[in-house]
Amino acid sequence: MTDAQAHIPWLDTSTGGDRILVRAGGEWLIDHASLLDPLCAALGHYHGKHVDIDLSAVSTMDTLGAWLVHRTRQQLAEKRSTVTLKGLQPEFEALLERVGKDDKAGEMSLPEVSSVIRILEDTGMATLHILTNLGKFLGFVGLVAVRLAGCVRQPSRLRITPTVYQIEHVGLKAMPIIGLMSFLIGAVIVNQGAVQLRQFGAEVFVVDMLAISVLRELGILLAAILVAGRSGSAFTAQIGSMVLHEEVDAMKTIGMHPIDILVLPRLVALILVMPLLAFLSDIMGMLGGGLIAWATLDISPSVFIDRFREAIVTSTFLVGIIKAPFFGAVVALSGCYEGLSVKSSAESVGRHTTLAVVQSIFFVIVLDALFSMFFTAMDW
Repeated sequence: MTDAQAHIPWLDTSTGGDRILVRAGGEWLIDHASLLDPLCAALGHYHGKHVDIDLSAVSTMDTLGAWLVHRTRQQLAEKRSTVTLKGLQPEFEALLERVGKDDKAGEMSLPEVSSVIRILEDTGMATLHILTNLGKFLGFVGLVAVRLAGCVRQPSRLRITPTVYQIEHVGLKAMPIIGLMSFLIGAVIVNQGAVQLRQFGAEVFVVDMLAISVLRELGILLAAILVAGRSGSAFTAQIGSMVLHEEVDAMKTIGMHPIDILVLPRLVALILVMPLLAFLSDIMGMLGGGLIAWATLDISPSVFIDRFREAIVTSTFLVGIIKAPFFGAVVALSGCYEGLSVKSSAESVGRHTTLAVVQSIFFVIVLDALFSMFFTAMDW
């Protein structure tokens, strides 16, 4: 046996009737824990036998070695085996006795934290997370603005075919659902408004309420929210899948900028189609409200149109249309940003798709509130 082999811990087992003799040797140290643990575990199948463990050949033992001997003795005792330790050196015996005394179940309890402290901590972490993400998003917006400005200097950098394709998908194919929802919302506004106005004999003013609410706020808001749920989520899922399949990395490798290829066509498409979708939403909302007013309030189409002309001015219509390109830009930027933020897992795609929709709707409503205050200050 070489010097190196002499240091390696070992166990030798011999059986005689109901007695088992286990001879141990080598260095029982933490350095050999990976060898000692399976050796000691192998003794666990001796049920109901008397086990003699001879430790006289053990040259060195530390706390880990003593713990393994103690644990093995405890496990055999639980299986109705009796264990006798032999050949223990005095220092090993003292170490084993110390380990046995310390083998007690510890009482562990989580430190109590005040609910106020916990709320403050959660609020702080959430605020930090929001500000960090907002900073990253603003950086992304700045990068897109730089690339878009480059397209103004070099129009050939803007890819026409993908832009037209996106216009078809986010604009033309979104018209049925936006038209239907706007029609129903207009009908609901008139139906519910008439209930209140009938108490004062002023049912005809339901036209004013419908025209102002739909043209200024509800038409464009409804269109933007539906586009965020339909197209914004699609942007994130499409770009996120490309990130997972390393297509975005491939673009960078061959010198193609992902912003030019993936973001700008979608951004330009939504900026162009949102005013048209807002106009469609306005028309369908007025049509739905007009039909319900005719059917339930006996307000004929001619009376409805006359009252409509008196109720609105040009600025009422322009307020909604002016907001449309900004809402489209926010939805496109949020969807593309979350798509490019996807990490290497399918679960990440779903999480960022949800974030894109929630973030888009949040930004749309915040922008709408800012525009509302601005137009009110401008007396529009």
